[in-house]
Amino acid sequence: MVSSEHTVSDSSILTGWFKSSYSGGGQGECLEVACGYATVPVRDSKTVSGPALVFSAEGWAVFVTAVRSGELPE
Repeated sequence: MVSSEHTVSDSSILTGWFKSSYSGGGQGECLEVACGYATVPVRDSKTVSGPALVFSAEGWAVFVTAVRSGELPE
């Protein structure tokens, strides 16, 4: 799956992509996350055959927690 340690060069080879329920509108800044893998692939929803970044499950959980709690600057 992974073409380097932290990326997948063609994310269209993966299945199970979904957008956050917070995504939508016309901003064009949506991410998709793929379920069902030991790691967490994340891609730009506008570039479905482009690259995906791959996070450890723990790293992704820390990131999501920081976003939800407002710990990241805008």
